[in-house]
Amino acid sequence: MPGGQARHEWLTAQPYAHRGLHGADTAENSLAAFRAAIAHGHGIECDVRLSRDGVAHIFHDRRLERLTGSSGSFAALTAQDIAALRLPGGDEVVPPLSALLALAPETPLLIEIKSDAGPLSCARLCAAVGHDLAGHAGPAAIMSFDPVAVHWFARHRPAIARGLVVSRRHRTGLVARQGAALAIARAKPHFIACDVRDLPTACALPRRLGVPLLCWTVRTPRDRARAARVDKPIFESMA
Repeated sequence: MPGGQARHEWLTAQPYAHRGLHGADTAENSLAAFRAAIAHGHGIECDVRLSRDGVAHIFHDRRLERLTGSSGSFAALTAQDIAALRLPGGDEVVPPLSALLALAPETPLLIEIKSDAGPLSCARLCAAVGHDLAGHAGPAAIMSFDPVAVHWFARHRPAIARGLVVSRRHRTGLVARQGAALAIARAKPHFIACDVRDLPTACALPRRLGVPLLCWTVRTPRDRARAARVDKPIFESMA
């Protein structure tokens, strides 16, 4: 496992708002949702995808329909195309990662790498995120379901905190073929983020490895009770 855990103590300082603090009047992964999270003193979790011309943007879905009303693949669009899209509510744009970094210079950030567009695109996305984070002095970490993406940062940007996202319900790629232990060995994560539904069983391996454990996504009182076992939750509702 990687050393220097003390450098990343901020990872467990506060809970994280899943895609920002969003709701009926505030779109997920929008600057408005991120401002709300900052105002309430929370960390921020977000998702990143790559535009066709190589710019990291904050967007969860592989396709455009649910969040923009347009159709097609996010990866087919240039940064200029993406700037013309609007999130639910009509005024919020799809922000580039650089906009969040400028907005939140001191807020803890968890940046999830969406690597489902293939290995070449994954490497390009990792490089774009690494480039943006190179000029960011605040607390920020990447994480991904894909241990290949996390390993990219271990190899090319080792100073950036990195986490492996795990779930019994979303086992794909190397995690499905090799199991979580080998995926962790390849990714060399500084922390693990598990599915809240996998608690308390999911606590065993991170505790044995001595790395922090986060969990996603806390939405209900039952989730909140389960999340009491981890270091910090990634939440949509703490009520």
